[in-house]
Amino acid sequence: MIRTQIQLTDELAAHIKEAAAREHVSMAEMIRRAVAGFLRTTAPAGSADRYARALAAAGRFRSGRRDLSVRHDAEFAETSRP
Repeated sequence: MIRTQIQLTDELAAHIKEAAAREHVSMAEMIRRAVAGFLRTTAPAGSADRYARALAAAGRFRSGRRDLSVRHDAEFAETSRP
């Protein structure tokens, strides 16, 4: 592990200290968990992950229009006009 220093507001430090006590871990462990969770939810997806999410979304939504896939370009042009 790499040792680093951070500065926290008094309020944030108190919240982390309380959460660490509830979980019976150190403040450093709570901060590591928080950073890891943040990075999991905000890190850019790799191409395999993007493909899997796109595949999972395919066919899940319906417009009610049977010709939308045929008229996609025209529909896009109409709806993107300012």
